Amino acid sequence: MQLKTEAKKRRQARIRKKISGTTERPRLSVFRSLNNIYAQIIDDTQGLTLVAASTLDETFADAKKNRGNVASAKKVGQLVAEKAKAAGIAKVVFDRSGFRYHGSIKALADGAREAGLEL
Repeated sequence: MQLKTEAKKRRQARIRKKISGTTERPRLSVFRSLNNIYAQIIDDTQGLTLVAASTLDETFADAKKNRGNVASAKKVGQLVAEKAKAAGIAKVVFDRSGFRYHGSIKALADGAREAGLEL
């Protein structure tokens, strides 16, 4: 198990070495657990989280089960994009945090794109 977590940390470091969120183009960071998915838009120059959304928000209160699936991830992507547009953010850099770009991570990115956020 330790090899798996070390490999994930190496992938995270490799990705974060290449991308960074600025004031003009903040970073959309994604975290996926077994039960939930989280997304936040971060300005790394100031060290601030500008917008955050997850399956733990009020909009997902009715769905106690299946919050970690692809459909929920797409809704979280749309939710974070709507909050970002309300905050005046149009372009972001996508940080997949070492996760493979498929399944719920891809669905979140697609949902954000559909809601008008440019990745």
